[in-house]
Amino acid sequence: MTETPELVVLLADDGTPVGTAEKATVHTHETPLHQAFSCHVFDEHGRVLVTRRALGKKTWPGVWTNSFCGHPAPGEDLAEAIARRAERELGLTLTEVRVALPDFRYRAIDASGVVENEICPVFTARATSDPRPAADEVAEWAWVDPAALKGAVEATPFAYSPWIGWQLAAWQGSYAPVS
Repeated sequence: MTETPELVVLLADDGTPVGTAEKATVHTHETPLHQAFSCHVFDEHGRVLVTRRALGKKTWPGVWTNSFCGHPAPGEDLAEAIARRAERELGLTLTEVRVALPDFRYRAIDASGVVENEICPVFTARATSDPRPAADEVAEWAWVDPAALKGAVEATPFAYSPWIGWQLAAWQGSYAPVS
């Protein structure tokens, strides 16, 4: 039985879908603009989950980042994609999923020259348990105080993904779940 390749949605500069590509082949030195999402997961104590990307990841291996990111499948609702990815990557069921930065977009180049080029709405959510991450996705995880995270990212940006710094800088008001 042949496994169906995971597809990402390619986008025009205005965000209009223009096609699809296999996820395994889209992230290169000339990555086309595509749809993604990012999620910051909070616990019942108001702490945010940060994850350290697995060392085998193609882009930014071993850096700390937000809770998780992913790509919706063609025709998949973002809420469904977030739930799917939270379960697959972190073993979490989420509640209170809400959009925090609906227009977030970025382009970044990692040390190997691989480009991320995404329209990537940012969400918040709540978890009611600790994660059970997939080893191919997450090397380490921690629940941290949101203010401490902002300070750590500002003090040592090289230890974090570029998008978490940009997301935290774009956050309006306090860094916490959207109510």
